[in-house]
Amino acid sequence: MTVTAILINGIAIIAPSIAFIKDKEKAVKSLKIAGKSFIRVLPMVLVIILVIGLLLGFTPPDQISRFTGEQSGLWGVLLVGAVGALMHIPSLLAFPLAASLLENRAAVGVVAAFIATLTMVGIVTLPLEIRELGKEIALLRNSISFVIAIIIALIMGAIL
Repeated sequence: MTVTAILINGIAIIAPSIAFIKDKEKAVKSLKIAGKSFIRVLPMVLVIILVIGLLLGFTPPDQISRFTGEQSGLWGVLLVGAVGALMHIPSLLAFPLAASLLENRAAVGVVAAFIATLTMVGIVTLPLEIRELGKEIALLRNSISFVIAIIIALIMGAIL
Protein backbone atom coordinates (compact mmCIF):
# COMPACT_ATOMS: atom_id res chain seq x y z
CA MET A 1 0.00 0.00 0.00
CA THR A 2 1.36 3.41 -0.94
CA VAL A 3 1.87 6.25 1.49
CA THR A 4 -0.90 8.21 -0.26
CA ALA A 5 -3.36 5.34 0.12
CA ILE A 6 -2.48 5.00 3.80
CA LEU A 7 -3.03 8.73 4.34
CA ILE A 8 -6.35 8.74 2.50
CA ASN A 9 -7.58 5.70 4.44
CA GLY A 10 -6.44 7.29 7.69
CA ILE A 11 -8.30 10.50 6.92
CA ALA A 12 -11.38 8.49 5.91
CA ILE A 13 -11.40 6.93 9.36
CA ILE A 14 -10.23 9.86 11.48
CA ALA A 15 -12.43 12.62 10.00
CA PRO A 16 -15.78 10.87 10.64
CA SER A 17 -14.58 9.88 14.11
CA ILE A 18 -13.85 13.51 14.96
CA ALA A 19 -17.23 14.53 13.54
CA PHE A 20 -18.99 11.94 15.73
CA ILE A 21 -17.13 13.12 18.81
CA LYS A 22 -17.88 16.77 18.10
CA ASP A 23 -21.58 16.43 17.19
CA LYS A 24 -23.08 12.97 16.75
CA GLU A 25 -26.40 14.26 15.40
CA LYS A 26 -24.78 16.33 12.63
CA ALA A 27 -22.41 13.48 11.77
CA VAL A 28 -25.29 11.03 11.33
CA LYS A 29 -27.22 13.58 9.26
CA SER A 30 -24.16 14.14 7.05
CA LEU A 31 -23.67 10.40 6.54
CA LYS A 32 -27.32 10.02 5.55
CA ILE A 33 -27.01 12.83 2.99
CA ALA A 34 -23.79 11.34 1.63
CA GLY A 35 -25.39 7.89 1.41
CA LYS A 36 -28.39 9.25 -0.50
CA SER A 37 -26.10 11.15 -2.88
CA PHE A 38 -24.04 8.01 -3.46
CA ILE A 39 -27.13 5.94 -4.22
CA ARG A 40 -28.44 8.64 -6.58
CA VAL A 41 -25.14 8.78 -8.52
CA LEU A 42 -24.40 5.03 -8.51
CA PRO A 43 -26.54 4.05 -11.53
CA MET A 44 -24.91 6.74 -13.69
CA VAL A 45 -21.43 5.65 -12.58
CA LEU A 46 -22.19 2.00 -13.35
CA VAL A 47 -23.53 2.85 -16.82
CA ILE A 48 -20.46 4.96 -17.57
CA ILE A 49 -18.13 2.16 -16.44
CA LEU A 50 -20.07 -0.35 -18.56
CA VAL A 51 -20.03 1.84 -21.68
CA ILE A 52 -16.33 2.64 -21.33
CA GLY A 53 -15.52 -1.02 -20.73
CA LEU A 54 -17.48 -2.09 -23.80
CA LEU A 55 -15.88 0.59 -25.96
CA LEU A 56 -12.39 -0.36 -24.86
CA GLY A 57 -13.19 -4.07 -25.09
CA PHE A 58 -14.57 -3.95 -28.63
CA THR A 59 -12.21 -1.34 -30.04
CA PRO A 60 -8.86 -2.81 -31.05
CA PRO A 61 -5.78 -1.05 -29.65
CA ASP A 62 -4.68 -0.27 -33.22
CA GLN A 63 -7.86 1.77 -33.79
CA ILE A 64 -7.42 3.62 -30.50
CA SER A 65 -3.79 4.28 -31.37
CA ARG A 66 -4.69 5.57 -34.83
CA PHE A 67 -6.88 8.35 -33.42
CA THR A 68 -5.02 8.97 -30.17
CA GLY A 69 -1.42 7.84 -30.73
CA GLU A 70 1.67 9.94 -31.34
CA GLN A 71 0.94 10.07 -35.09
CA SER A 72 -2.45 11.73 -34.46
CA GLY A 73 -0.68 15.00 -33.61
CA LEU A 74 -2.68 18.15 -33.08
CA TRP A 75 -5.81 16.60 -34.61
CA GLY A 76 -5.78 13.82 -32.02
CA VAL A 77 -5.41 16.35 -29.22
CA LEU A 78 -8.29 18.43 -30.60
CA LEU A 79 -10.51 15.39 -31.24
CA VAL A 80 -10.06 13.88 -27.80
CA GLY A 81 -10.21 17.35 -26.24
CA ALA A 82 -13.61 17.85 -27.86
CA VAL A 83 -14.76 14.45 -26.55
CA GLY A 84 -13.59 15.42 -23.05
CA ALA A 85 -15.45 18.73 -23.30
CA LEU A 86 -18.65 16.94 -24.30
CA MET A 87 -18.50 14.22 -21.66
CA HIS A 88 -19.90 14.68 -18.21
CA ILE A 89 -18.31 12.01 -16.04
CA PRO A 90 -16.77 12.24 -12.61
CA SER A 91 -13.01 12.81 -12.60
CA LEU A 92 -12.70 9.74 -10.42
CA LEU A 93 -13.79 7.63 -13.41
CA ALA A 94 -11.82 9.65 -15.93
CA PHE A 95 -8.46 8.69 -14.49
CA PRO A 96 -8.89 4.92 -14.95
CA LEU A 97 -10.17 5.62 -18.47
CA ALA A 98 -7.08 7.74 -19.13
CA ALA A 99 -4.89 4.90 -17.87
CA SER A 100 -6.68 2.52 -20.26
CA LEU A 101 -6.05 4.90 -23.14
CA LEU A 102 -2.36 5.06 -22.25
CA GLU A 103 -2.22 1.26 -22.08
CA ASN A 104 -3.71 1.20 -25.59
CA ARG A 105 -0.88 3.40 -26.93
CA ALA A 106 -2.59 6.77 -26.72
CA ALA A 107 -0.20 9.74 -26.65
CA VAL A 108 0.34 11.50 -23.33
CA GLY A 109 -0.71 14.84 -24.82
CA VAL A 110 -3.97 13.36 -26.09
CA VAL A 111 -4.78 11.89 -22.68
CA ALA A 112 -3.86 15.20 -21.05
CA ALA A 113 -6.29 16.93 -23.44
CA PHE A 114 -9.03 14.52 -22.38
CA ILE A 115 -8.50 15.06 -18.65
CA ALA A 116 -8.00 18.83 -18.97
CA THR A 117 -11.09 19.46 -21.10
CA LEU A 118 -13.17 17.06 -19.05
CA THR A 119 -12.44 19.03 -15.89
CA MET A 120 -12.22 22.55 -17.34
CA VAL A 121 -14.90 22.74 -20.04
CA GLY A 122 -18.57 22.11 -19.41
CA ILE A 123 -20.62 21.74 -22.57
CA VAL A 124 -23.23 19.67 -20.74
CA THR A 125 -23.51 22.26 -17.98
CA LEU A 126 -23.44 25.22 -20.40
CA PRO A 127 -27.19 25.97 -20.12
CA LEU A 128 -26.83 26.26 -16.34
CA GLU A 129 -23.76 28.48 -16.71
CA ILE A 130 -25.59 30.69 -19.20
CA ARG A 131 -28.49 31.05 -16.78
CA GLU A 132 -26.23 31.87 -13.83
CA LEU A 133 -23.41 33.84 -15.49
CA GLY A 134 -24.96 35.12 -18.69
CA LYS A 135 -24.37 33.91 -22.23
CA GLU A 136 -21.29 36.01 -22.97
CA ILE A 137 -19.39 35.09 -19.80
CA ALA A 138 -20.33 31.39 -19.98
CA LEU A 139 -19.22 31.07 -23.61
CA LEU A 140 -16.06 33.07 -22.95
CA ARG A 141 -15.17 30.95 -19.92
CA ASN A 142 -15.67 27.69 -21.80
CA SER A 143 -13.80 28.91 -24.90
CA ILE A 144 -10.82 30.15 -22.91
CA SER A 145 -10.83 26.97 -20.84
CA PHE A 146 -10.79 24.83 -23.99
CA VAL A 147 -7.87 26.77 -25.47
CA ILE A 148 -5.93 26.59 -22.20
CA ALA A 149 -6.66 22.86 -21.90
CA ILE A 150 -5.29 22.26 -25.41
CA ILE A 151 -2.18 24.32 -24.63
CA ILE A 152 -1.67 22.30 -21.43
CA ALA A 153 -2.07 19.06 -23.41
CA LEU A 154 0.45 20.15 -26.05
CA ILE A 155 2.97 21.14 -23.36
CA MET A 156 2.44 17.83 -21.54
CA GLY A 157 2.90 15.94 -24.80
CA ALA A 158 6.12 17.80 -25.52
CA ILE A 159 7.54 17.34 -22.00
CA LEU A 160 6.50 13.74 -21.41
